[in-house]
Amino acid sequence: MNHYFTNNENLKSEIRYLDYKYQDISLTLASDNGVFAKDKIDYGSKLLVETFVQKSNIKMGDFLDLGCGYGFIGLALKKILDINITFSDINKRAVHLTKMNVKNNKLDAKVILSDGFKEIKENFDVIISNPPIRVGKKILLDLLTESLKHLKENGELWCVIRKDQGAKSIINSLANISNSEIIEKSKGFYIIKLIKK
Repeated sequence: MNHYFTNNENLKSEIRYLDYKYQDISLTLASDNGVFAKDKIDYGSKLLVETFVQKSNIKMGDFLDLGCGYGFIGLALKKILDINITFSDINKRAVHLTKMNVKNNKLDAKVILSDGFKEIKENFDVIISNPPIRVGKKILLDLLTESLKHLKENGELWCVIRKDQGAKSIINSLANISNSEIIEKSKGFYIIKLIKK
C-alpha cells in the first residue's frame, strides 16, 4: 500500500478543490490523489491552525509547515497572520500542489521537496505539523527531535496527534529534550506545543 509520504509516479491525477473559511479569510486549495486528506480538509489540521491563532504568543517570524501535504496549515496561517512561511514535504505531488496553491491564492512562500530536514538548513520561530503517524514511532520521534533542533531561541514546535495514535507516549519520549504542553483537546485530537530545553 502506498502512503501519502511515498511517491507513486503511476497514481492517476484527479484534481479536486477544497474551500476553507476562518473569520474573514477564505482559501481554495487544489488537492489530488496520493496526498493526505485529499477529499476534505482534516479536522486535526483545522484544529491545529485555529488553536495556534487563538493561543500562541508568536504571531510573526519564520515558520515551517513540515510535511505540508497540499499546504493547508501554512497557507491558512499565512493568510491569517501574514507570516514568513516555508513549506516542505517528501511527496513530489504534495510539493507540486502546494506551489499551485501558493500561486492560486496570490501568496508568497518557499516550497521545498525534502525528506525531513535533509534540504533544510535554516532555523525557525515556529515549526508546525500534522506529522505522518504511519511512518512509525521511531521515524516520527526522529522527525520531531530534528524539528526541535531547527527552532530558534524561544521557538515553538506545534503538532497535532490523536490520543489513540500515541500522543501521550510521544510527549513522554521527548520529555528529556523538550518541555511540552497539551494546548487543546477535541474529538480525540491533541494539539501539542513543544519547546526545546
